[in-house]
Amino acid sequence: MTVESDTLRAGNLHTSRRVRLQTLVRLRWLAVGGQAATVAIVAFWLQFPLPLLPCCVLIACLAWINLFLTLRYPPTHRLEPPATFALLGLDLLQLCGLLFITGGLANPFSILVCVPVIISFASQPIRYSMTLILAAMVAITSLAFSPFPLPWHDGTTIAINEVMQLGVWCSIASTMAFAAFYAYRVSMEASQLANALAATELVLQREKHLSQLDGLAAAAAHELGTPLATISIVAKEMERELGKDERYREDVALLRSQSERCRDILRRITTLSAENEAHMRYLTLSSMMEEILAPHREFGIRLSLVEETPRAGEPVLNRNAGIMYGLGNLVENAVDYARETVTVTVAFDAETLAITIEDDGDGYAPDILTRIGEPYVTTRQREDTAGGLGLGLFIAKTLLERSGATLTFGNREAETPGARVRVEWPRLLIDSNSTN
Repeated sequence: MTVESDTLRAGNLHTSRRVRLQTLVRLRWLAVGGQAATVAIVAFWLQFPLPLLPCCVLIACLAWINLFLTLRYPPTHRLEPPATFALLGLDLLQLCGLLFITGGLANPFSILVCVPVIISFASQPIRYSMTLILAAMVAITSLAFSPFPLPWHDGTTIAINEVMQLGVWCSIASTMAFAAFYAYRVSMEASQLANALAATELVLQREKHLSQLDGLAAAAAHELGTPLATISIVAKEMERELGKDERYREDVALLRSQSERCRDILRRITTLSAENEAHMRYLTLSSMMEEILAPHREFGIRLSLVEETPRAGEPVLNRNAGIMYGLGNLVENAVDYARETVTVTVAFDAETLAITIEDDGDGYAPDILTRIGEPYVTTRQREDTAGGLGLGLFIAKTLLERSGATLTFGNREAETPGARVRVEWPRLLIDSNSTN
């Protein structure tokens, strides 16, 4: 599971960092349209003095590059991180060039320098994004020294003193840094969550596949019944015709006996499947707990099952692969970190069903306890364990919550150290007797 999850995570992260070219192209067309409209309004409607030709050249360059990319590559083409970095860097330089000749930091649109940086931090590896934000910092610094005035009414010059320039620079720089960090964190958490959920689906599919093998065996037995019956009939005919021939008598007898043996085996399979169908679909709470605990009793840790409520009237549960795997993972985690004993307590009443898993290990660290259940967070560390990706507990939590459970993670009392996990369901939701 660890190797498959690691491979899945690496593959998904690589794919998620490849931006679709069409996305950048559309954003660029929006930028071209916005820049062209702004220049037109300033030059022809407001009639402010403006270096119109250089502005048009810069906008035309961006439009030409965009048109070239549209014609050169298909809409589904995805860019590798270096190519995305180059395009975002080009957007940054074009925008800064336009701002430089129209007032520098005095231009109210100078805040747009943040846009390529935010896009990079939301979609690209951190090394490319850090390089781009450093380039953006240099660019806005150069804008502070622009010799070109802000386009304004004839005979009026907008003068911004050095303190105001510094304030604008600080506001743009802080906005860029904060927005970039926020975009990066949100993007990483979304990517981790998507990868972890993909791993969860992989585990659930495997558990369902294993639970479906019995049905597959019954179906195979049913399908094989007809050809085996034909073989048996042919074998009887051959025995009647060739039974007195010493050359074929033993072979024909063997063929018939083996065909009859195959039919008996298939008959037992189909009979067993029919008799135990309900047993395979439903099981009592005590049976489920014994089935979950059994694989973990051979590791030198005393595994104790405490039933606080008598078995009379205990819930009857559907054989849910997600519940079986989730509880098994929690028990396995407790066994891994226990010193001597793991205690599983089961209690139910007319309203709820609760399962509490406790171990006598070191418990959860306070900083981990606040983030427990997040993907790729290793819950506890031990010197004699290698430690995984931290996906196991997330998968268990996700599968159990899908079944309607509420999970509570914590530590035991100070005099009895160790971890405690409580899983609780509304009985109406999980008890087959209550839902029938």
